Amino acid sequence: MALSSAITGRNLAPTLFEQQPVSNIGLALCAVSVIAGVAISFATGVTAAFIASAVIGIYLLFSIKVADQWQKVAVLRLGRYKGLRGPGMFHIIPIIDSLSKFVDQRIRVSSISAESTLTRDTVPVNVDAIILWVVWNAEKCILEVQNFDDAITLSAQTALRESIGRHELSQMITDREIMGRELQRILDEKTNPWGITVQSVEVRDVQIPSNLEDAMSRQAQAERERQARIILGTAETEISEKFAVAAAIYQNNPVALHLRAMNMLYDAMKEKGSMVVVPSSAVETMGFGGLLATANMAGGPKP
Repeated sequence: MALSSAITGRNLAPTLFEQQPVSNIGLALCAVSVIAGVAISFATGVTAAFIASAVIGIYLLFSIKVADQWQKVAVLRLGRYKGLRGPGMFHIIPIIDSLSKFVDQRIRVSSISAESTLTRDTVPVNVDAIILWVVWNAEKCILEVQNFDDAITLSAQTALRESIGRHELSQMITDREIMGRELQRILDEKTNPWGITVQSVEVRDVQIPSNLEDAMSRQAQAERERQARIILGTAETEISEKFAVAAAIYQNNPVALHLRAMNMLYDAMKEKGSMVVVPSSAVETMGFGGLLATANMAGGPKP
């Protein structure tokens, strides 16, 4: 508990150096002023010149600030909001003015996770997601929220757990995009008054217990086997229907049946070294004697 309080206090109350960093330009001007004071004091022998230059250097060190292109910072004069500064170089009055934490206005990424959270069908899952968000109003972000980084992360974790409880496991696995859009809408409504826009939420991974993975794998395999059997049975039914139609045609047309039988024998005799056994009754009925003799002469040795 003490460690947690210490960490929270450190996050919510950053040091003066973190709030008011010394810029390189201020440091350079301070060094130039001190060196000039030393030179003037050494040349004239007046110590007051060194003291005055040192005071000016210290003033420039803490009054000249620089914000990067993607940064904004709020200036508080005697505790009251004075305005935003940045990007670029700006000037403040030391001691009287103070700076808030520099706000990065680029697109930022936060990673969130929900462990052992129950879905709608009471399945414990671990879900990992990322949030893409951006600060569009630095003034609201600084004045309305004490620590917007922690606020958006904790809000996203809570929204993720609530969304998991409203969805079944199959929906979370197959419809991640829908779940991400729902989370984005919920978070955007909550963070817009803070000057923050949540651009997207992407669900990266949904992990389930290993024993449940084995059960789902067996279920999927059984489902595939069932589908294969259904397809095979459907094919057999269609083939039997075609055979029934063909049998009706052959029954009313013996010539067509004889031609089909002759075609089957011809296909069988095309293979070299094959032997076809035909009943004598079929040969006499369909007049295959001449056909077989012709085929035998064609396939026999030539003189």
